[in-house]
Amino acid sequence: MTDTTAAAPAKSSALGNIPSLADISGFVRRGDIGLAVGVLTILVVLILPLPAVLLDAFLAISIILSVLILMTALFIQTPLEFSAFPTVLLISTMLRLSLNLASTRLILSHGHEGTDAAGHVIQAFGNFVMGGNFVIGIIVFVILVIVNFVVITKGSGRIAEVAARFHLDAMPGKQMAIDADLSAGLIDEKEARRRRQVLEDEGGFFGAMDGASKFVRGDAIAGLLVVFINVIGGMIIGIAQQGLSFGDAVHSYTLLTVGDGLVTQVPALIVSTAAGLLVSKAGISGSADKALMQQLSGYPKALGMSGGVMMIMALLPGIPFLPFTLLGGGAVSLAWIVHHRAKDLIARETSKKETETKAAQVADEPISSALKIDDLKVELGYALLPLVNAPDGTDRLTEQIKALRRSLAGEMGFVMPAVRILDNVHLDANTYVIKIKEVDAGSGKVWAGQFMVMDPAGGQVRLPGNHTTEPTFGLPATWVDAAIKDEAAMQGYTVVDAATVLSTHLTELLKGNMAELLSYGEVQKLLKELPKEQAELLKDLVPSQITPSGIQRVLQMLLTERVSIRDLSTILEGLAEGLASTRNPTALTEHVRMRLSRQICAQYTSPNGYLPLIALSAKWEQAFAESLIGTGDDRQLAMQPSKLTEFITLIRQSYEAAAREGEAPVLVTSAGIRPFVRGIVERFRAQTPVISQSEIHPRARLKTVGSI
Repeated sequence: MTDTTAAAPAKSSALGNIPSLADISGFVRRGDIGLAVGVLTILVVLILPLPAVLLDAFLAISIILSVLILMTALFIQTPLEFSAFPTVLLISTMLRLSLNLASTRLILSHGHEGTDAAGHVIQAFGNFVMGGNFVIGIIVFVILVIVNFVVITKGSGRIAEVAARFHLDAMPGKQMAIDADLSAGLIDEKEARRRRQVLEDEGGFFGAMDGASKFVRGDAIAGLLVVFINVIGGMIIGIAQQGLSFGDAVHSYTLLTVGDGLVTQVPALIVSTAAGLLVSKAGISGSADKALMQQLSGYPKALGMSGGVMMIMALLPGIPFLPFTLLGGGAVSLAWIVHHRAKDLIARETSKKETETKAAQVADEPISSALKIDDLKVELGYALLPLVNAPDGTDRLTEQIKALRRSLAGEMGFVMPAVRILDNVHLDANTYVIKIKEVDAGSGKVWAGQFMVMDPAGGQVRLPGNHTTEPTFGLPATWVDAAIKDEAAMQGYTVVDAATVLSTHLTELLKGNMAELLSYGEVQKLLKELPKEQAELLKDLVPSQITPSGIQRVLQMLLTERVSIRDLSTILEGLAEGLASTRNPTALTEHVRMRLSRQICAQYTSPNGYLPLIALSAKWEQAFAESLIGTGDDRQLAMQPSKLTEFITLIRQSYEAAAREGEAPVLVTSAGIRPFVRGIVERFRAQTPVISQSEIHPRARLKTVGSI
């Protein structure tokens, strides 16, 4: 029993040296090994002789491979779908060259035996094209080589070279456009990564196509040289060594050589055509047939005029009447059909829009609707209407405003009112006006179709265009044509379109007026959407200790200093603590700010991880404390004007010095005087944050960059 068990593994081991069918099928399914074997086979054919039967099989493979490449190039939607084309082109070129060398070996070795010495495929191509006359065969072959080498290969190579150059030059601008869309909230990080990857793939593809086009050119030159060698060398071998007559040698070797040249040049011509289609498809989306038919039939007038010219040519003396008349009549009929289809499509779309407009309109709008006030409104001059309704159907301004509202909701804690966009014929053509509650809040001028270029260093842009001032921050800017947008990006300038300029201006105005936009109704919505646990706290506060209007006032005071109210739970907890000692909104806001210390410190922390600050000295702390009059909640600041002027000057000097060092510090004061210091600072530096010492989180890293 023990002996039998020991013998079994020995038997299994002996049989294990023989590969099973499963191993063979697994080997065949390995694509990487199959490709490696194929490439090695091509290299072996360059060295070892190949029988005529195998040569016929490989020539058939070469022809079907070239047809497959052409069909793939025709049916793909974008060039990147066939990004492996440069590799395929190299392999197909090597295959043709190896077969050319194998056929040359057979022609020179066995050409004296007959026209089938190099296989039946070469013999068939030679007989079919030559038709018994080797001069015709040579001429046809030379014409094919000229078409391939001079026309298709040279043209596609030039297109690939220019496409690669322009794509690489435009890459920085496209990357900046992706970053701008990501910053505006139009796309997320995943979509931005996908677009960057596509951009990198396109750069690599067009760069590879620039080099791969040289394969086809070299293949055409090699074909010419091989034909010349085969004809001259074959005749020398046939006459001098094999004893053939001059006529027999010319007939046999010329037929074989021309057949060999055709059977390799025809696939080369097909692959060259595929390469030309691929590189010329850079700006076309969709398969080639749909794109060409859609664009060629998009102008029925051109088609009709072409048909008319053909019908006129049919009347000229000596011109065949029937073919020209039929083609001209067909073109005119097709133009008439396309024209009427386009008119019907426009009529249907117009009718659909009218129906939707009528359904959306109210039969009798009440007079009271005239009393309604739009919280946010953007009025555009007539030249800016393409920002909302572009000819290509895009609506970039509306999309950016939607993304802006979504971004501000996540940043500040409540949803901004909808923005109404309408045209105003009383405005200048390129002027826009932003209104908050029907009152002008800001205006500016932009040019649709152009791009605003700014120097990040704040200097004047040295490019031809309309020099102006950026409407949001008042920086020098220049509006340039779209043709030099990429050049501006290459020089390191910041380039933005008109819609982005307007939406940026709107963003800053919204951030500066958020307190006015937080209405009583919005506060009620925020309170109703509180989690169940916080709703219990709200019941204890409202209305016994504070009203919703009181909460609204505290939230508005936070928003005035651009403090987010998204953490509404912490704000309510701070109110609950503060209400035990005061009902004054300002004092309650200060108490809430202390509870939001982590958020406030994180908001102003620099990219290096520390909180830069400018401290108020004990001298000014005492000066402000002594200038307060009144008691309790009725305290007011009564500082001498000369003192205030001195304080304002010191603030400006300190912040200008910090800006030169690349810092954006906060002003730190004691808790008792912070509201009064802020009331002075916001009059001349509205965006300067003022925080109290009690608002600094214990774990915050501090860096003092100055003092006052």
